[in-house]
Amino acid sequence: MTDSELKTLMVQIGRSFYERGYTVGGAGNLSVRLGENRILVTPTGSSLGRLKAERLSVLDMDGNVLEGDKPSKESVFHLAMYRKNPECRAIVHLHSTYLTALSCLENLDPQNAMKAFTPYYVMRVGGLPVIPYYRPGSPRIAEELEARALSGKAFLLANHGVVVTGKDLLDAADNAEELEETAKLFFLLQGKPIRYLTDDEVNELKNRGK
Repeated sequence: MTDSELKTLMVQIGRSFYERGYTVGGAGNLSVRLGENRILVTPTGSSLGRLKAERLSVLDMDGNVLEGDKPSKESVFHLAMYRKNPECRAIVHLHSTYLTALSCLENLDPQNAMKAFTPYYVMRVGGLPVIPYYRPGSPRIAEELEARALSGKAFLLANHGVVVTGKDLLDAADNAEELEETAKLFFLLQGKPIRYLTDDEVNELKNRGK
């Protein structure tokens, strides 16, 4: 895709998230690689439902603004993940309802906040490690995500929201949507006996296509 096409797609995905209640106000941010040395990211304080293509921020890999408005303060962790993991091509960060609710629970397994109970959760993201709480914009978030960037596709920020990666912007969006739906099911099933996938079933799903 050209830069212009990616800008249009980012506006469309942001609006879709907003209209379906995955984000409110100025919460959340999106980014995608523009080749190897630049990224496109949503501007600081912008609503995902009201993005303008010409105002989206284009940064080099050192965080210098090349085009558009001032970027989200959380672009720091986007850049850290891109630098660490070349296979990461796009990032979606949302404060969606069910995943944010999950992030506020005590005693989550830091290695995986939700044990697998659907195959789609495994196939899309594999698992959901938990990043300890740091204030929004803290450089510690970038440090934590950079350290884990090669180990998974999705990360739950304690008391904050979720960070989801993908091979392109549409893939990252699909991964985020599947993850939010899984969190919704998790809460709907509370108090009921859940049939979790066995280790063998999880491994079979993870090994598909290898």
